[in-house]
Amino acid sequence: MGITLPQAGQQATRENVIQTAQKAEKEGFDSLWVFERLLWPTNPQTPYPVTPDGSLPIEYQIVLDPLETLTYVAANTDRIALGTCVIDMLFHNPVVLARRFATLDVLSEGRTICGLGIGWSKDEYQVSNIPFKDRGIRADEFIQALKRIWTDDVVEFTGKFYNIPASKIGPKPVQKPHIPIYLGGFSPNTYSRIVNSGSNGLLGVIVGPLEYLENTIKTIKDVANKANKNPNNFKIILLTSPNIVDSKSQSTNGERTPLTGTIDQAGNDIQRIRQMGIDHIIFGYNLIPIGRDLDKMIDITKQLSKFAR
Repeated sequence: MGITLPQAGQQATRENVIQTAQKAEKEGFDSLWVFERLLWPTNPQTPYPVTPDGSLPIEYQIVLDPLETLTYVAANTDRIALGTCVIDMLFHNPVVLARRFATLDVLSEGRTICGLGIGWSKDEYQVSNIPFKDRGIRADEFIQALKRIWTDDVVEFTGKFYNIPASKIGPKPVQKPHIPIYLGGFSPNTYSRIVNSGSNGLLGVIVGPLEYLENTIKTIKDVANKANKNPNNFKIILLTSPNIVDSKSQSTNGERTPLTGTIDQAGNDIQRIRQMGIDHIIFGYNLIPIGRDLDKMIDITKQLSKFAR
């Protein structure tokens, strides 16, 4: 069970980051998580896929760099895992990103979890000087290059998009054979990429009724079986933003969405998610009101954690 760091918006301060990290470790939480956003375009070319009107959350106007933040946190914690959910890999050079992740793994003594995505914003692709088309096959190649950099003594890679001359590239990660890699996404192409690339699993989000999540799990297992791979080798980390109220009378009318309502209602959702075989759940607070109150954020996570174990 993990929690996001206060990395975005007005809450993104040195004091808040370190306070949350150290309290999370003291309370026995398992992991801390960050994400990546490059821009808050004033006239976005691509609507934000989460909000009904496609508008970007104002918190995205201020976002601390994910790996810089985790490196700082690594120096001020001892045991808690440090993950990205997610870094958009195609905005980066694979050699540079591989070295940054490996450095974090060395400095944290093997606490890194690498969550990667391919992004959705045309503006962010434009500023990264990467074509928006062919994102999928470019990502396939990127992941293979990343794994080679982390595992091969002499790294040599020749692809359509990335080429690495025979070179020594270090440091290597502490974790063997490499840092765990989880891929974010919603589409069948993502599930195929997870299986075919040999990644560790999916970094998903709750986007509707829990039946959708059950279908996702079934789809990944089906893809693995068709590829003659053990479906149990692919794990799922789930990101959710709990919207907790004090009593049922404050709950919204009609059908309740997952992880909303009272602690007990959200806790029942968590227990059902566990029964589905989800391996790790992240409580994300950067974009919801609870995230403005760090003590309440920690307290709610503590209350929910009893259902997650």
